[in-house]
Amino acid sequence: MTAVLPRTATTPTTPTTSPSTSTAPVLGLVCAALATVVWSGSFVTSRGLHDSVPPIQHAFWRWVIALLAVAPFGARQAWRGRALFRRHARYVLLTSLLGVAVYNTLVNQAGLTTPAATMGMIMAASPVLMAVFERLGGVRLGARRATGLLIACAGVALLVGGAARFSAGDLWMIAAACCFAGYSALLRRKPAELGGTAFLFTTFVIGALLLLPVQAASVAVQGGFTPTPGTVLPLLYVGVASSAVAFFAWNKAIILIGPTRAGIVYYLQPICVALLSWVLLGETTGWPQLLSMALILGGVVLGAGSRR
Repeated sequence: MTAVLPRTATTPTTPTTSPSTSTAPVLGLVCAALATVVWSGSFVTSRGLHDSVPPIQHAFWRWVIALLAVAPFGARQAWRGRALFRRHARYVLLTSLLGVAVYNTLVNQAGLTTPAATMGMIMAASPVLMAVFERLGGVRLGARRATGLLIACAGVALLVGGAARFSAGDLWMIAAACCFAGYSALLRRKPAELGGTAFLFTTFVIGALLLLPVQAASVAVQGGFTPTPGTVLPLLYVGVASSAVAFFAWNKAIILIGPTRAGIVYYLQPICVALLSWVLLGETTGWPQLLSMALILGGVVLGAGSRR
């Protein structure tokens, strides 16, 4: 929580005594990269389960598994801080709605018709929205970071223009990108007294509860899915790795380096998805994709390095 420490009453003017100050940017970038790599696999998983697990049921069980994974670390803290969570109920409810209930449901819905690689490409546009939201909040981006953002954005545009075919599922992914950007912008304003693990657990619980009515409707209309290794193992991945681990890492990154800087690292996602598609699905990569990946990497390196 290095961004908050200088404002607390318990830390009078101590200029640079905190050992975490110098390591915070590096740790933030590492956390953002970890979340990005893990989330890349979730797009492949969403696409892989599109014909065996309905989107809403996919999202619901993902968050049930996630909250069970986080419960040993955050449930007790969340219960002890329940008065604080009630005090910030509207904020917690909004972040749970955008980042948990709606975002991943839209991703799963897109996976019905949109290839995983295209999903990753469209989601790579969300850092632009993060930067817009942060700029509207009064944060200056700086020339270097803005330039890196534009270069990476050009790489994504080239990647989409050269490889993607627009479909109805793409609209769901655009909506998902907007939700994720809004969620990331909200994390920047998270009250300091809401502990990270307790906050994560609480949003998972609320998100699962918000999905419960539509989960019941989905089961009644579409029927349940058959638990097999081909369905359970991917759900365990998205529930534990893509939810519990990746969301904790991403939330930490937002606190340490802000949504714009973390969002630039998020541009690595289409590269990770392309590599996974090549390894798991045997998809080939042409020169337009290689050029766009070079632009994305260059933009990430330029924009993530400095605020100036």
